[in-house]
Order: sequence, then C-alpha cells, then structure tokens
Amino acid sequence: MASTLAPAPSLPPHGRSLRIGLLGGSFNPPHAAHRLISLIAMRRLGLDAVWWLVTPGNPLKDASLLPDIATRMDWARAIKQHPRIHITGIEDKIGTRFSVDTLNWLKRRAPGTRFVWLMGSDNLASFHRWKDWTTIAALMPMAVIDRPGSTLKATRSRAATALAAYRRPEHLQKALLQYQAPAWIMLHDKRSTLSSTGLRARQKPPLPR
Repeated sequence: MASTLAPAPSLPPHGRSLRIGLLGGSFNPPHAAHRLISLIAMRRLGLDAVWWLVTPGNPLKDASLLPDIATRMDWARAIKQHPRIHITGIEDKIGTRFSVDTLNWLKRRAPGTRFVWLMGSDNLASFHRWKDWTTIAALMPMAVIDRPGSTLKATRSRAATALAAYRRPEHLQKALLQYQAPAWIMLHDKRSTLSSTGLRARQKPPLPR
C-alpha cells in the first residue's frame, strides 16, 4: 500500500559543518532591523547563512488579523536583499507554531548542520514565556542581538538569570557554535529602532475626531 504521509518540506541549502543562524518570527511586517540582525549575526558569528523562519502565528499574540504566511514570506523576500538570507515557512509545513517543535524537527532533519538560534534582546526579555524555553536553550547555542530599549530588561530577565552560568564572553563570538548547548552570547552592535509593532501602529488609520 502506498504511503499517505506528506513529503518532508524542502529546506534552504544546508549540510554537514555549515553554520546557519535561525531567526524566527511573524515578520508582520519584515523590516530593515530583521536584515540588520541577520547581517550582524553572519559577520560576528561567522555564519554561512541565516534562515528567516516565518511562523504561521505567534502563540503569545492574537493571530486573527495576521496576513497569511505566503504574503509575509513574499514581503520577507522583498526586503532581505542578501543572497545568504533565506526565507522558509517550514513551521506551517510541519504543522506547528512552537519554536521548540521546529528546532527539534530541524535537528533531526539536518543532523550535520551547525545551527544557532538568533533573537533580539526584546525577545530574551519574554523568553521564559515560550513553550519549553529551557529545552530550546539546550537544543543549540543562542545569540542575542541587542535592541534599543531592551538591554537591561533582557539581561535581568528570568531566562537570562536562569541561564547566566551558560553565558559566554562577547569576544568569544566566533567560537559560540563550538560550545555544547546551553550556551549563549549577547552581541552589541549597530541598532535599529524599527519594530513590526511600531510599523503596524503607523499603518492604522487615525481615530475620528
């Protein structure tokens, strides 16, 4: 009898020993700060590529007004402007909205690839609210890129406090992917004040007087 299982979703280029950063998010909309974080990570960590993991919907946010994933992936492709930034919607394909499921799937699907989880410092501040956040930290090294207005909040957060023993000095940035997880680093570099929340707010029509 023929198998009824859906084929595994295709992935951007990957392979043994390649160093790939994973940046997850709703990308609603994607913007220049996403690109800046990716370029910083590639340069500072010595990455071969960065994948933008466009989620079907953030479990911690209302997704009722979220544009469909195909639209947001098209937006992301238009703004990435770099051949080593790849856009993927694998979370939709494998049927999850949780990063822990996605990372576990990727580790099984591409066992020889050296992944690092990327996040802005604003996300580290709320990381303890993510499903199985300690498991995420144990799956692969993490690089936290400083974002305006969240530096102190992030470094004093519940997650940062719990993972303090695993924080590596910033000058060891190129060695981060050689550490066994949990291991994380905070990168301070150029910063952009752009945010998806702010851009959406500017697009809302003014209230009637």
